[in-house]
Amino acid sequence: MTDPRAELSEFLRSRRARLTPADVGLPEYGRRRRVPGLRREELAQLAGVSVAYYTRLEQGNGRNVSREVLDAIATALKLNDTEHAHLMDLTQPTQRRRSAPPQRQRVRPVLLQMLDAIDSVPAYVWGRRTDILAWNRTAAALFGDWGALEPRDRNWARIVFLNPDSQHLFADWQAKASDVVGQLRLDAGQHPNDVLLAELIGELSVKSDDFRTKWATHDVKRKTHDSVRLQHPLVGELTVRYETFTLPGDQDQALSIYHPEPGSASQEALRLLASWGADTADVPLGFQS
Repeated sequence: MTDPRAELSEFLRSRRARLTPADVGLPEYGRRRRVPGLRREELAQLAGVSVAYYTRLEQGNGRNVSREVLDAIATALKLNDTEHAHLMDLTQPTQRRRSAPPQRQRVRPVLLQMLDAIDSVPAYVWGRRTDILAWNRTAAALFGDWGALEPRDRNWARIVFLNPDSQHLFADWQAKASDVVGQLRLDAGQHPNDVLLAELIGELSVKSDDFRTKWATHDVKRKTHDSVRLQHPLVGELTVRYETFTLPGDQDQALSIYHPEPGSASQEALRLLASWGADTADVPLGFQS
């Protein structure tokens, strides 16, 4: 399990370290800076709080901090919406965070039927810890035969960091890896008592130098929409865009749907994959256990 006090402390330090006085309109004069980033007193000044108050917060004491103060600190640190929400998760625990998390998530049967109905484009449902919960045949044809994996290995973090072949599939593997870590960090803030998440982070930290390096940045990111370039063993290079939708009834589940640019070579490549269907789902992309 993660330590909320340590998470809060390290997150605030990392966000402060990435800013310079010039970033926030402060003059750069005075004694030489021994470490990069804003000083605590500068951040406190920008947020309109005392240095002692901010120091306590950065030391991990987030109890009884008002929403207004957190908003001011988030503004001073230039946090984006996802980082702002993460700060709230770390400082204001809710009953949802204190309650015991479910061991495994389940996908509603109607969603499984819907995935089959939209089989012309890759689509899958994913949940906590970047677990891949359900998918259609075109998603398997594009990303690999997830059905051949053990349930615990149907997980983007394990696929990306523990299988070197994923670096061949994702043209910008570093970006994909950073996105996965950002999502895990977001989950850790929302569910500090999730034993399975703690075990996953521990496993990745032991087995992957890349994961340890990216985890130490404390960056957070929520999967929303973007594009991804792939190098597929059957159809070659293609670029697909994706949209992600949080599912009603379970805010920890999301549906991601991928689609190519109309009239592009990627559209034709994806059409071929969709038409080949189950046959291409069996093509090994290196995701087997």
